[in-house]
Amino acid sequence: MEIGFYCFSALLVFASLVPLIQNQHWFFRIFDFGKVQILVLQLLVFIAAWFLLPKSTNFYIMQAALMGCMIYEMYLLYPYTPLYNIETKTKNQNSSKSISILSTNIYQFNKEYHRFLNLVNEVNPDIILTMESNQDWENALQPLKEQYPYFCEIALENTYGMHLYSKIEMTNCQKHYFMADDIPSIEAAFKTNDGFEFVFFGVHPPPPSPTEEENAKERDGELLAVAKKVKQNKKPTVVIGDFNNVAWAKSSVLFRKTSETIDPRIGRGFISTFHANYKLLRFPIDQMFHTTDIFVEKLKALQPIGSDHLPLYCSFFIDKINNDQEDLVEPIEKEDYEDINEMIEEGKNEESNRESVATE
Repeated sequence: MEIGFYCFSALLVFASLVPLIQNQHWFFRIFDFGKVQILVLQLLVFIAAWFLLPKSTNFYIMQAALMGCMIYEMYLLYPYTPLYNIETKTKNQNSSKSISILSTNIYQFNKEYHRFLNLVNEVNPDIILTMESNQDWENALQPLKEQYPYFCEIALENTYGMHLYSKIEMTNCQKHYFMADDIPSIEAAFKTNDGFEFVFFGVHPPPPSPTEEENAKERDGELLAVAKKVKQNKKPTVVIGDFNNVAWAKSSVLFRKTSETIDPRIGRGFISTFHANYKLLRFPIDQMFHTTDIFVEKLKALQPIGSDHLPLYCSFFIDKINNDQEDLVEPIEKEDYEDINEMIEEGKNEESNRESVATE
């Protein structure tokens, strides 16, 4: 038991510290995802050890290491819990009506189209974003056009297709390929019936993993390229999608700083969306960020639709006059600029593991 304790404790300490190594290989980045699970295991082992093991110098050293790691994990995770106090704002005469978005990685090989369409009918969002949607999914989604006459469709067979449908007038839609010609993102401009304009970005960069991309270069480059585009835009902006990244990872923090946006998960909870089938191994990788003139009312994960991701739902309103969220924007450091530009270039130059898929 004693040897097992020291081995498992050392592994938990390693899992906490290895993401601090700024290497983009999947092995170093994968430990960013499981911070909640790692913290729970550390706490259980730390408590159990006091009752089950003899006290010695090595015991206290290992317990101190676990304690230090737990403090570090709690420092990272605390803002993403309801314990973190945030002020909420209600609509007034200067605000837009509520706008709702349903963002879903539908899983390309999921054939339960009816489950997603039923969810759309139940939730009745103003805007729908699907990711991993191929031609079969595009065909299945055609009935949406009766209620969602504005749309932008990119059907791909490489699990990076993307479809956008809207009830709100879409005044412009651009398809970007920032890192590669088979990884799209969507930029759409909207104008509401009550006269408010805003910009929407839908993103889905590839994840670093043993089965997909060897490293995080394309993912991080894509996110930071979008962040720079958001910063250039002067209109209220929402960025949403499957980031294949957690909010406390370095590239997500750089995204937030670069784009000068706010993470609405702060103070609301983790809102974990992947993997839909395993509650204890679920990570918050479907993200939303927004500019300071957007105020989020709801942000939540919805019921399963047959995908490995849970759908993400949000509602918000726009208020450019009574805007008091500037203090929530984290300033970027001068030394970060070089890292950001380097990460974008590395992403563009990275040779993908995906099979080539021609774009439109």
